[in-house]
Amino acid sequence: MVKDEQLLHRRVYGADHDQPGPRPDRHYAELVGGPLEGLLLGITGFRRDEVGTGVTLSTELGQFGTGGRAMYTPRLGAPDRFDWTGNTP
Repeated sequence: MVKDEQLLHRRVYGADHDQPGPRPDRHYAELVGGPLEGLLLGITGFRRDEVGTGVTLSTELGQFGTGGRAMYTPRLGAPDRFDWTGNTP
């Protein structure tokens, strides 16, 4: 399966479980590592300076359980991949 086909079968962070995968008219970054490993984060419309320092995403799967958040930062040289940097309450 080529990369584009693989992306079509992935889940998007924040989307309902019954919603289809990523849309072809949107841009996504893959979340790498941590509790949200493998999900796609929609970054359409965001400027580089808006996500350049990273994002903090709500998750119940991390170290702090319900109400916890996972932190991800864009990978240098690969802006379509965000690496996990830790959890926060």
